[in-house]
This record gives sequence, C-alpha cells and structure tokens, in this order.
Amino acid sequence: MTTFASGTDTLTRDALTVLQPGFTGTTAPDWLLRRLGEGLASVGLFGRNIASPEQLAALTAQLRAEREDVLVAIDEEGGDVTRLEVRTGSSFPGNHALGAVDDTALTEDVARELGRRLAACGVNFNWAPSADVNSNPDNPVIGVRSFGAATDLVARHTAAYVTGLQSAGVAACTKHFPGHGDTAVDSHHALPRIDVDTDVLEGRELAPFRAAIAAGSKAVMSAHILVPALDADLPATLSRRVLTELLRGELGYQGLIVTDGMEMRAIADTYGIERGSVLAIAAGADAICVGGGLADDETVRGLRDALVAAVRSGELPEERLADAAARVRALTRWTTTAAPAADGADPEVGLRAARRALRATVADTFTPLTEPPYVAALTPVANIAVGDETPWGVAAELLRLLPGTQTGSFTGEDAGPAVLRAAGDRRVVAVVRDEHRHPWMASALDTLLAARPDTIVVEMGVPQAPPRGALHLATHGAARVCGRAAAESIAGACPVEPASPGPTH
Repeated sequence: MTTFASGTDTLTRDALTVLQPGFTGTTAPDWLLRRLGEGLASVGLFGRNIASPEQLAALTAQLRAEREDVLVAIDEEGGDVTRLEVRTGSSFPGNHALGAVDDTALTEDVARELGRRLAACGVNFNWAPSADVNSNPDNPVIGVRSFGAATDLVARHTAAYVTGLQSAGVAACTKHFPGHGDTAVDSHHALPRIDVDTDVLEGRELAPFRAAIAAGSKAVMSAHILVPALDADLPATLSRRVLTELLRGELGYQGLIVTDGMEMRAIADTYGIERGSVLAIAAGADAICVGGGLADDETVRGLRDALVAAVRSGELPEERLADAAARVRALTRWTTTAAPAADGADPEVGLRAARRALRATVADTFTPLTEPPYVAALTPVANIAVGDETPWGVAAELLRLLPGTQTGSFTGEDAGPAVLRAAGDRRVVAVVRDEHRHPWMASALDTLLAARPDTIVVEMGVPQAPPRGALHLATHGAARVCGRAAAESIAGACPVEPASPGPTH
C-alpha cells in the first residue's frame, strides 16, 4: 500500500482523499504523483489523456506505481460520450439506442464488455450510466445519453447497466441525481431548474436511482440543478436535503456520492469551486469531481486548503470530512478485490446492438445506393459533454462501402442551398442530430427534399421529428457503430426493414 509522505496530517490527507482531479497530457505529471503520495486517492481521465489502449494502460500503471489502490475514473458512457475512443467514435451505442432495443440482457452485455475494456486499461471507476429520464425533448445536454422518456424503461436498463459494468470489476457511478432529464438548460452553462412537485419526482426522476441502488451501484453523481420541491435555495450538489435526507435517508443509499464537475458554471459562477466544494461535502457529498476544465496542481491545492480551512473554522465538521474520506477508501478496497466476470469477451456486441437499434421508415421510391453519394452533415453546436473532437455521422462508413463518397459539414440558414450546390448530381444523404431542436436544420431538410425527393435522411439524435425522405433512419445515437449500421442499410449491405412499434422515447 501507499506510504504517505511524512508530515501529511490526517486532516490534509482526508481533504486530498475526497478530490477527483484531472490533469493534462498522456503521462502523469510530477505534481499528481506527489499528491498521490500525500493522500490523493482518485484521478479523473478525459479524452485529452488517452491516445491508445496501450498508452492508457501504461498511464494507469504509472499511477498505481505511486498508489496501488488509486481510483482511476473516466467519463465513458459509450455512444456519443466516449473517452476511450474519443478520436474515432465509440464501438458501443449509447443509452438511447439500448433503450430503443429494450433488451435488458443486451444492455447488461454491452456494459460488461465496455467494463472489460476499461479494466484491461487499468480504469476501475466509470462516471456512468446516466439514469436521467429524458422527459423534456428540448433537453440540450441529456438527449441520447438517456435510455428514453419512459420511467420504467430507464429504471430497468439503468439496473442492467450497473450490473454489467460492475461484473467486470469497474465501479458504476449512476448520474445525475435527482434527475437531469426535465431540463432545457445545460448545467455546463447555467443553473437548470425543475419545477415539478414531489409526486412527479418520486414517480419519474427517482425511480431509476432506486433501481440503481437496488442493483448495487457503487457511486451516485449529483446534478447541478435546482429542484424547488426539494430545496428552494440550493442546487442538488450543495443541498443537504437532497444528498443526506433524500438520497441517504429516504432512499437508503450507502455508497459513494460524487459531485458533477465543480467547474461547471451552474456552480462556479455563483459559489466558486472552492466554496462550492466545501458546501458539497457539508451537504453529504463524499468526492469532488474537478478537472474537466481546471486540471492543475493549483486547483488541487486550492480545494485541499479550502476544505482544511473550513474544518478548522468550524464551518465543516471534521467528522463529515472523515466520513467522506472513509467512503472513498471503502470504494478503493472494493476495486482491489472485485473479481471480474469469468465469461469471455464479446467484441461485436456493440455493433449488434447498434444494428438492432436502427429504425427505418422507407418510401416506395427508395432503392439502396450503388454509386457513391454526397453526405451532408447538418451539424449543430456540440454538446459540451460530448465535445467536438469525436467524429460522428455515416460518411466514413459509406466511404468504406462505396469508395468515392464525398462529404461536407453545413450549418445555419443557408445550409439547404449550400448542400445542393456541393452535391451536384450525386444522391444526397443528409445526416442530422435532433432535427426537432434546430429550426435551421428542419428548414434545410425542407429545401433538400423539395429539390431532391430521393434524399436519404439519417437522424442520429433523439428521433422526435416526423420521419421523411426516401429512406429515414433513426440510429438513436451518433456512435461509430451507429453510423456503420446506418451505412450498411443505405448501401444495401443489410436489408432495410420498416420500423416496428417500440418503446416510447
């Protein structure tokens, strides 16, 4: 086990223990290794830290050489939110695709295989799954990260995901408590507010978290949202009523409570990350996630010192900080003793799931493509949780199947005419994300379909807009495997079958 640096007192070690910081680069910087020696127990990884599975395994080995029981956390949801495959797109469809299939055994298998890949690289803690019920179709940050809009569907798939992931020896962190689905504001930018009564919260938002707790989720992540029915003044991350009275008391949860990223503006703009972190631990959180944007030793030192000062001033009870640190250490013990499932790997499970999630609406005029088309990606502003470095769409897969395929990205009011000019006489494949949320995107499709009724439309977001086009494919996500499944249907490599009734999304 780690031998802590001499002179690091218990209070300072506890303050470091509850932090989950990030860093820049593909090797661990000296300051991070030093902090591990002083008591830091967790490290968060992001796409910037990962170049290949081999490099990631070397990085986690470097961390464990300093502290063998370190929690190595990652934001790997599969689907649109991937860090393992940040530059290629994910081998796994995301939650919305799994919800569209509605086969909990498949969801468990996908989560298990994803967990195997994480564990093979030395990652033992995943900030996933999202248990949010996407009840607001205008939600700008959850969307396809949710299993769907039906509470019972989200609950059963959340439980299956937790079971599958943890069977691979990777701790699940179910998020975003008490539920981020009924929001129209992204908490990366501002503080969302959910104005529903406690009966709605109990029947809709909380049910998936109850299912996750029953499935043994090792961690739960709080949301930076204001829910006046629970606490009229403080966002959930800073609310004792939400974290201690509701999550711990009423729901009986005993695992680790982790905050969402504290540098997100919903917290940082109002409270600041240091003050916010003190309030979060006092409210009942056990671990402070920070590092998506702030990723340096100054941040770690500032948070450590703020927690120590709050204890010494009497603002934060020392026993509350000690309890939080103890819960972190309990999870580190689980990760060192958890036995991964013995059954074999299933590297194709993600593609099979993506194919099953595909929903086709076929016009009488549709014929599979035999000549290379023009793929027009109608590209919205990237969701911060997803990032803009991860490729999406069907162009790469169609190029593989139909060499000579050309592509371009379009946005704004002139997108439709611009696509027609760029495409020339090629067949057009228009790829969209959440057409229902972007009037300019809907207008562009109007223009394309009026001029070229043989246009194929691929919806890679939440399929809320009415299907249209010679062929309309709803992939329920923009992962690489979702693009491959769509391309196979467009090129006739897989037969196109009309969509059958499925669960409500």
